Amino acid sequence: MTYIAIGCAALALLLWASRGKPILKRREWRFLAGTLALACFAAAAYVGVRGGWGKSIVLVVMGLWLAVSTRRTGLGLPAVSGKLSDAEARSILGVSPDASAEEIQAAYSRLMRMAHPDKGGTSGLAAQLNAARDRLLKK
Repeated sequence: MTYIAIGCAALALLLWASRGKPILKRREWRFLAGTLALACFAAAAYVGVRGGWGKSIVLVVMGLWLAVSTRRTGLGLPAVSGKLSDAEARSILGVSPDASAEEIQAAYSRLMRMAHPDKGGTSGLAAQLNAARDRLLKK
């Protein structure tokens, strides 16, 4: 019971310190969740061999949840469908209506460095950025 109280106190302290902001970035969470999933599966096997089937089942379920969370993608943004309006494209890139081509390209480059699929972003987000840049620069 002491370990549960210590764990709850540590979790409360961690949540208080983060002040509602994400603690881990997407890449770090994926690595940590994958490692914890492997640890849960190993602990489930160990506990199962020793006869603790109830605890083993709980550890397997935790491991499965962590393994699935490493593969979860998408940021809840709508998919690029058809043509974007100028207002939507400006909203995606975060530029003002009177932004120059250089400002549009700079905003695109800055966002793409963070949202590229090789850097932990999603292909859908990269496609939205590409579509928004193309829409604004082809005017």
